[in-house]
Amino acid sequence: MSKVAVVTGAARGIGLAIAKQFLSNGYRVAILDLDAARLESAFALQCDVSDPQQVKVSIEKIAAYFGRIDALVNNAGIAVFKPLLETTFEEWQRVLAVNLNGPFLCTQACAPVMLKNGGGAVVNISSISGLRASTLRVAYGTSKAALDHLTKQQAAELGNLGIRVNAVAPGPVDTAMAKAVHSAAIRADYHDAIPLNRYGSEDEIAAAVLFLCSDAASYINGQTLAVDGGFDATGIGLPSLRV
Repeated sequence: MSKVAVVTGAARGIGLAIAKQFLSNGYRVAILDLDAARLESAFALQCDVSDPQQVKVSIEKIAAYFGRIDALVNNAGIAVFKPLLETTFEEWQRVLAVNLNGPFLCTQACAPVMLKNGGGAVVNISSISGLRASTLRVAYGTSKAALDHLTKQQAAELGNLGIRVNAVAPGPVDTAMAKAVHSAAIRADYHDAIPLNRYGSEDEIAAAVLFLCSDAASYINGQTLAVDGGFDATGIGLPSLRV
């Protein structure tokens, strides 16, 4: 019987690319998203991943429908890009609720189902913003840094049971949102700061996720893989000193 992957936040963008990647590699796929998701051959449910009851009910439905869960990708996330002193407590709470509580709740719900079939793999979608601080990201960056550590905590305990947990930290990715809000100046600055001199693609992020869920990554556990073209490796960088 083919494996089953659950992908949260897969109505669009990186999550949708991940779901499609799983489908094209023979997985059966379930999608959880706050917005209605429509992807041919995927089992889609509306769910707020920050709500414990909604998560519980959704995972129960998926387990009943497929009979198993082999991979979970905690991709659902939100961002508030505002100066620190202008970020409200309500915005802070909501970002952490989705970006941190969501992966906690979904993993708690999926792990027992995975264990019934001997284990599985979890991939948390973090961000380069969790590895390096930046302006306007006090809530988002902090939530992703916490998610990186949650990944290690989950890996330390669930690894003993046969569930590997890793994270993927994307750098700048050419999503529809990035295309809409990143000005030419912002894009040029990112190109200067990234050794590969370009944005990543949604499919490149999805390929890294698929690898971490596959048997090819069977001894990888508790790691955060930056898929960022070398952005984090170079620190602040100085284009004028580039060879």
